[in-house]
Amino acid sequence: MNIYFITFGCKVNLYETAAMTEMLLKEGFAVTADKSSADIFVINSCTVTHESDMKLGQTVRRLRREYPGTVIVLTGCYPQAYPEKAEEERADIIIGTKNRSSLGELIKKFLSEREPVKGVVPYTGHEEFEALSVSRVEGHTRGFMKIQDGCNCFCSYCIIPYSRGRIRSRPLWDIEAESRRLAENGIKEIVLTGINLGFYGAAEGVDIADAAEAAGRAEVIERIRLGSLEPERITEDILIRLAKLPKLCPSFHYSLQSGCDRTLAAMNRRYTTDDYRKLTELTRRLFPGCGITTDIMTGFPGETEEDHKRSAEFVREMCFSDIHVFPYSPREGTRAAALPDQIPQSVKKRRAAEMTEIGRQMRSEYLQGMTGQTLPVLFEREGADGIPHGYTPNYVHVKILTKNSEKSLRNSIFYVTIDIIGEDCCKGHIVSAAEACRSLK
Repeated sequence: MNIYFITFGCKVNLYETAAMTEMLLKEGFAVTADKSSADIFVINSCTVTHESDMKLGQTVRRLRREYPGTVIVLTGCYPQAYPEKAEEERADIIIGTKNRSSLGELIKKFLSEREPVKGVVPYTGHEEFEALSVSRVEGHTRGFMKIQDGCNCFCSYCIIPYSRGRIRSRPLWDIEAESRRLAENGIKEIVLTGINLGFYGAAEGVDIADAAEAAGRAEVIERIRLGSLEPERITEDILIRLAKLPKLCPSFHYSLQSGCDRTLAAMNRRYTTDDYRKLTELTRRLFPGCGITTDIMTGFPGETEEDHKRSAEFVREMCFSDIHVFPYSPREGTRAAALPDQIPQSVKKRRAAEMTEIGRQMRSEYLQGMTGQTLPVLFEREGADGIPHGYTPNYVHVKILTKNSEKSLRNSIFYVTIDIIGEDCCKGHIVSAAEACRSLK
C-alpha cells in the first residue's frame, strides 16, 4: 500500500512526518511522492490559524473528489484541539498528536474492517515524551530533531496547550543517540526543535544548553542550530554555556509577538520589552555578528493604533535580521477569542503589511552588512540554474557566482567571501582555507 504525506505547519510537524514515514516503512507500507499512485493519504495538520483550518478542509474535500476510493488519515493538532470538528471532515482515520506510534496499527484496522477509526486520545497532563525518531532525511544536509513537546504557558491567543498537552522533554541520552544516527546517514547540521523549545528539560532539571551539548557529541555533526525560543527561559547562564559550544550556529529566533508592553500583558506573555531588549543585547555581546529573528503578531484584540506604532518602533530598535509577521487569528477555546474590541480584518492586514515592510528594510540592512565578509557555507544543493547554494552559521542564504563544473558541493562546507547582496540572499566566491584564515584575522 502506497502512502502519500501532506504536512501543514511548523518544523515540528515536518519532523513528525519524517518519523511517521520511517515507522510506516518498517511496518511494510511504501511511501510515494506521486499522488496518483497513492492508496492512503496521511495529512499532518496544524491549527495555529483559522486559515490553516480552512486549507485543511479544502485539502480533504479535494482528495475525496480527485482520488475516490483512497484512505484518508487526519492527524496532528487540528483533530487533537477540535475532535468533533475533525470528524466533520470525513476522514477515514482520525488521530491527534498523541500515540502516533499506533498509526500503522490503526491503518491496518481500517483496511481490515472498513469502519471509520477515531483515535484521538485526550491529554491528562502526565504524559511522557513520545519516542518518535528519525535516522535519515533523504535529499537533505540538515536534519530536524524534535526534543520537546507541549506547553504550560497558556498565552491568551494560543490553542497549543490544548492540542499538544503539557511540557515534556526528550532524554539527553536519546538526543545523543539520534544525533549519531543522523550523522551516520550523512547529516552535517542538526536543528533542535520543539513546541516550546526554551522550556526543554524544565521538569527534569536540565535545559537547552544541555540538549545542544548532547546533540553535538556526534563527531561527524558539524553544526547545531536551535529552533524558535520563548524569551523568558533563556538566561545569561544558558547563553554563556551555548557560547562555549563551537558547533552551535549563532542564529537565534526569539519569539516577540508584540513590541508593546500593554499588548504583551493582554497576550499573557511573561516578559516585557525591557526584558527582551536585555536578552538581545546579551546575545549579541556573546555572539558577535549573530542573526536574531522573531515573530510579530498584528491586530491582537484591543490593540490601538498607538500600541501598533509602539510595537513597530520597538521592532525597528531591535534591528532583527528577519521577522515573520502574521495577523491575529481567533482560536476557539482561547481567552483572546472572547475578548471585546476584536480588530477588523482590514486593519489587521494593513498593520501586518506595515510591519512586513519594516522587516524587509531590516533584512536588507542586515544582508548589506555581510559585504566583504568571509563565512563558512554548508552547501545544500545546486539550484535549477546549476548554481550551488547553502547557508552560513548565522543563517544567511548564500549562492556562489558561477557554476561549479568539477563536482557537486552538496553537503560540503567551504568558505565564501560575500561580493554581492541580493534581495533575499548573498552571492560570493569560494576561497581557500589559507585565504579564509587571512581574512578572519
